[in-house]
Amino acid sequence: MPTLNWIGKQAVVKHHKEVPFRLLEPLPGLSLPSPAGRGAGGEGAYAERVRGDNLIVQGDNLHALKALLPRYAGQVKCIYIDPPYNTGNEGWVYNDNVNSPEIRRWLGEVVGREGETLDRHDRWLCMMYPRLVLLKQFLREDGAIFVSIDDNEVATLRLLLDEIFGARNFVTTVLWQKVYSPKNSARHLSEDHDYVVIYAANAEIWKPNLLPRTEEQNAAYKNPDRDARGVWKTSDLSARNYYSAGTYSITCPSGRIIDGPPKGMYWRVSKERFAELDRDKRIWWGKDGSAIPQIKRFLHEVKDGRVPQTLWFYNEVGHTQEAKKELLELVDFATSDDVFITPKPTRLIQRILQIATDKDSLILDSFAGSGTTGHAVLKQNAEDGGNRRFILWRWTTPSPATSPPSACAAWRRATRAARPHSPLPRAGEGLGVRAPPSAPMKRPSPRPSPTGRGTKIGYRAWAAASSSAGCPPSRCSTPTGRFAAT
Repeated sequence: MPTLNWIGKQAVVKHHKEVPFRLLEPLPGLSLPSPAGRGAGGEGAYAERVRGDNLIVQGDNLHALKALLPRYAGQVKCIYIDPPYNTGNEGWVYNDNVNSPEIRRWLGEVVGREGETLDRHDRWLCMMYPRLVLLKQFLREDGAIFVSIDDNEVATLRLLLDEIFGARNFVTTVLWQKVYSPKNSARHLSEDHDYVVIYAANAEIWKPNLLPRTEEQNAAYKNPDRDARGVWKTSDLSARNYYSAGTYSITCPSGRIIDGPPKGMYWRVSKERFAELDRDKRIWWGKDGSAIPQIKRFLHEVKDGRVPQTLWFYNEVGHTQEAKKELLELVDFATSDDVFITPKPTRLIQRILQIATDKDSLILDSFAGSGTTGHAVLKQNAEDGGNRRFILWRWTTPSPATSPPSACAAWRRATRAARPHSPLPRAGEGLGVRAPPSAPMKRPSPRPSPTGRGTKIGYRAWAAASSSAGCPPSRCSTPTGRFAAT
């Protein structure tokens, strides 16, 4: 099997083991109590304080992953991450404390475009490798990871995931139609899609859920012959697969004789089975009784759902403009340059949740950005009555004076989803965050949730401590309220 090599690989393949366990400190001012009383504040052991709660963790996601791994290892049903695409426009910086001279010279340097930073792919791989190794350990045996990416790193990502998860656990690559109209300014072709790469913890065990049937699909079922079994639609009686008993002639009710299946085709069923279907009125001969026969498929007999496909169109899962509109409903940006450049629509994440989670699953996102995953989890819970929980990591900790707009949006997304029928608090009220003058928070008017009620779950906010001192792996909580997962 092909292997992937890059500058710094030998230094990072075991870096996840070198990352120390750290304390996580509560941020009660950024937490949102649930109506049931769980959420922010409270006393007692950490296990009691977070059971059933959502978590938003601040700081370096590598440190946060290591801190929470002992408690949540093998418990996550679905991981979704939206890492830097490494386009050169994201301004990301490699800052892992790896003991390697060739890597240390990268620290603090913004990764530029192709031709500006010649080792940009090496830096991206060094950043991703230890995080993916840790993420794998969070998955249940029947879990899966979904990774958003584009053409800049999709090839290297596939090889990287093959190495970490095993090529046998590759499920598929989804194409998401991210725009609703072509880009006329494109240099070559309009890039209309991103990818969602899917790997299972164990592809032999992981099974996707069926998606809800659409009204359009159900509308295709009719009942022109008033069959008492209800509406139906036809399917071909012939197929290309060779079938030795599928070459017989058929006599139509009108007397027309069909010598056999179309050239290069075979009837799907034997002559005896065909006669049984005809006696049961499951063969459609057309209105005049002389058409090529087709099999009637009744709606009540089909699967209660549809098999997920690998093409996700914007009309079903949203597009980038929809994602930006959702974000702009929460934050006023001073300039277009301030807008989070790669938000994902909540409908896209909901599609992943529908495919990969049960109603009580735990979902993890270690590149949480503006908080779309948390928003989508609570929104999906409101729609289907689920009790899914999320763990989100953000790389920066908002402060009252310097919160970037996208960081504030992460909390406001979760607040809006948890309390969809209530006005959002003004900046600084309840959330413990206020927007900088360049990005004042909006206060949208109340709107009902799809079920007419708010989601009965809040969230707790934590931050990775700057030091791992006094944090043995066996320690769960301290008198000061700080904790390390065990």
